[in-house]
Amino acid sequence: MKTVTLIATAAMGLESVVATEVKQLGYDVTVENGKVIFEAPMSAIPRCNLWLRTADRVKLQVGKFKATSFDELFESTKGLPWEEFIAEEGLFPVSGKSVNSKLFSVPDCQAIVKKAITERLKLKYGLASKMPETGAAYKVEVALLKDTATLLIDTSGVGLHKRGYRVGQGDAPLKETMAAALVMLTNWKPEYQLIDPFCGSGTIAIEAALIGQNIAPGFNREFDSENWPIIRNKYWENAFEEVEDKANYDQKLDITGSDIDHKLIKIASDNATEAGLGDLVSWKQMQVRDLFIRKDNGYIIGNPPYGERLSDKKAVAEIYNDFGNIMKDHPSWSVYILTAFDNFEKEYGEKATKKRKLFNGFIQTNYYQYFGKRIKGE
Repeated sequence: MKTVTLIATAAMGLESVVATEVKQLGYDVTVENGKVIFEAPMSAIPRCNLWLRTADRVKLQVGKFKATSFDELFESTKGLPWEEFIAEEGLFPVSGKSVNSKLFSVPDCQAIVKKAITERLKLKYGLASKMPETGAAYKVEVALLKDTATLLIDTSGVGLHKRGYRVGQGDAPLKETMAAALVMLTNWKPEYQLIDPFCGSGTIAIEAALIGQNIAPGFNREFDSENWPIIRNKYWENAFEEVEDKANYDQKLDITGSDIDHKLIKIASDNATEAGLGDLVSWKQMQVRDLFIRKDNGYIIGNPPYGERLSDKKAVAEIYNDFGNIMKDHPSWSVYILTAFDNFEKEYGEKATKKRKLFNGFIQTNYYQYFGKRIKGE
């Protein structure tokens, strides 16, 4: 089976989480800023697209070379085996980016790469006229960094955070990939209760339920590479069979999402239903100060309001204060909160056991982690 170089792109701060996921699928990795690189058979393309919860996209690296002139870029691009990946009817738009490189004009680089691929494919397929480009999509990317060009094809299509279950959302929805990462950065297991008291449109609770039942996050959507002849139908069939075989639909879960906004609770419930989770997650409209905990050894994972506007800061501080006062009575619970609020620990009333810097979109946040003192026998 042909081996290719794949790149799973990652949000800043999540590279190690993505790397762990790729390793769990059985592939050795190299980690760089914003990406995880690995050699794998072609069958890894459907498997990674279906299973990676925290990666942004899966890209296939066609080639990498030095390029300090347009001639170099053209000839080196033309020398790559594009016919091994792009079918005769393939549609191959080219996007690009350039950082600290002599070839800084991205539109020119895109045009040159497009022309080089076209000439290569016309020669290989024996075409006299232009390429038809009426078939499956192969989104090509030319990425120039310090005069090194990397030529990639996006295997995912729409970003992997688009799971296919979001029928509605609030004003500042958390990306599904980030929500999954927040759960995976804890040591929560499906036998423990989990509450998100700031659930919004329900993303953290839904992602936790998918993790709890080992349901592949990509099961409910489509990918560009599903239509590529080079990835035989058998690879996709086998990957979907693996998804079905590994799902544990009988796993019982105790997951609750709550929010003060009744409209968001309705949206969260609709999203969970679209994800196929039905009544697996409980949804409640309530304020944080009304949070009532009955069990020991549970987990709270939340992404509360940050109070970006000055007028909101006092209200947000009060929410954190109320929340901290409640959790003082539940020392066996582990609490994980993502926020950009500078004085979170002060308002919560306790210094975090550990905190990790993460970027929620373009907002720099901290992931505050409070490890509960587990009650034995529970």
